[in-house]
Amino acid sequence: MKTTLRIGAGAGYAGDRIPPALELAEKGQLDYLVFECLAERTIALAQLERSKDPAAGFDAMLQARMRAVLPACIRQGTRIISNMGAANPLQAGHAVLAVARELGLPQVKVAVVLGDDVLATLTQTGLALPVLESTQTLGDLQAQLISANAYLGAEALLPALQTDAQVIITGRVADPALFLAPLVHHFGWAADDWTRMGKGVLVGHLLECAGQITGGYFADPGHKDVPDLARLGFPLAEVSASGDAVITKVAGSGGCVTVATCTEQLLYEIENPAGYLQPDVVADFSQVVLTQLGPDRVQATGGQGHPRTDTLKVTLGYRDGFIGEGQMSYAGPGAQARGQLALDVVRERLALAGFADFESRYDLIGVNAIFGPSASPAGRQEPAEVRARVALRVPSLHQAQHVAQEVEALYTNGPAAGGGASRSVREVIAAAAVLMPRESVHTSTVLLNA
Repeated sequence: MKTTLRIGAGAGYAGDRIPPALELAEKGQLDYLVFECLAERTIALAQLERSKDPAAGFDAMLQARMRAVLPACIRQGTRIISNMGAANPLQAGHAVLAVARELGLPQVKVAVVLGDDVLATLTQTGLALPVLESTQTLGDLQAQLISANAYLGAEALLPALQTDAQVIITGRVADPALFLAPLVHHFGWAADDWTRMGKGVLVGHLLECAGQITGGYFADPGHKDVPDLARLGFPLAEVSASGDAVITKVAGSGGCVTVATCTEQLLYEIENPAGYLQPDVVADFSQVVLTQLGPDRVQATGGQGHPRTDTLKVTLGYRDGFIGEGQMSYAGPGAQARGQLALDVVRERLALAGFADFESRYDLIGVNAIFGPSASPAGRQEPAEVRARVALRVPSLHQAQHVAQEVEALYTNGPAAGGGASRSVREVIAAAAVLMPRESVHTSTVLLNA
C-alpha cells in the first residue's frame, strides 16, 4: 500500500477551465483526479434540463473534460471521481463510456453512485420537515419544488471505489467527501475515526475550489501578487495515512501555494471552524496549523473531528418567480444625470403599471450598483459613462417581459443619447434546505462497461 496518496483537484465549479486539469492529469503523478462541479442550485437547473430531455441533466462540460484527461489518466492509472452526474448520474456514466469508445479506450469502466435524489421520498413522507432559516415547511414549497438532493458522504462512494472502475460518477455529494472517500478507501480508516475523518474533510475543503488555493480569487495587484495568473495551475495534496497533508501544484505551473492562499481557502464558506457539519463527521478546523515547507508547498496539520449527526442536509430547488431586466448606457457630459433620470422615469412608469411593491434594483453601474446610494456622495467627479440597470423579481413571465420592454423603450421615450440597450428575462430557481434522517437515504452503485 502506498504510504502517501496524491489527489488533484480538476475543477472547482461547473464552468471551470480544462487546461489546468489536463496539466494535473499529465504531470501530477496522481492517484486520483477529482472534479467538483456542483453549486447549490446546479442540480435544480439540471433537473429542469432533464425534464425536457431524459438524456440531459448532467454537467455540460463532462464530455469535453473526459476527452481531455481520460487518455492520460488511463495511461497513468489515475482514477477519476466527479459529481458531474448532477441530476442524471446514470446518463452521465454512459456519456463517459461513449467518450471512452470514441478515444479507443474500450477497457474503461464507470461506477455510478445513485441515491442522492430524495424528492419522491420527501414528498411522500417529509412534508412536515421545517425549511432551514425559514418559517416554512417543505409542504409549503411542494407546488414549486423541482428537486431535492441529499448531500451524500464518503460512505456512499466506498462501494464504487471497491470496484475496478477507473471513473466514478456521482450526483450530489458533499464537496469534501469527494476527496475524503479515496483516503478512507486507500488507508482503511474506520468510519468512527473522527480525528482522521476530520483531517480528510480538511484536505477536501482545501482542494474543493481548485484554483482558489493556488492564487485564483486571491490576486490583488500590489497587495497580493500572483505570478503567471494566466497559466494558473490547480492544486494537489500529498496525504499520509495519518491524514496530514501537503498542498502543492505541478512544478512550473502558474499561481502560487502559500500560507496566505491556503488560509483564505480554509476560511471559505466556513460558518463555525470548530463545528463544520459534514455527512461523515463534524469537522473541527480550529486547531489547524499551516506551515510553508518550501516554494508552493504548504503543510496542513491539526484537523480534528467529532461524531457525525443523525441527519443529512437536503438541498431543495424550487421555482420562485421571474426576473425582468433591462440596461441602457449614457456617456459624455451629464451622463450620470441622464442615467439617473432614466431610472426615475422607468420607476414611475412601472409604479403606474402596478409594479411598485415588487422586489427591485435601480442601479447606475459604475456609480452605485454595488454599494448603493452612499457610494455616490456629492462632489464626486462626474463619470464619463454610466449604464442604467433596472431589475425586478415578479411572479409571471409576462410581467418580467414588461419590465425589460420598459427599459428598452428609453431609446425614444427617455433621456437624450441612450444606447446599447439590452434586456433579459429569466426564471428564478431558488435554493433552500431541510434535514432528513440519514437512515431514510438509500444509495447504490451501478457498474458500467464500455
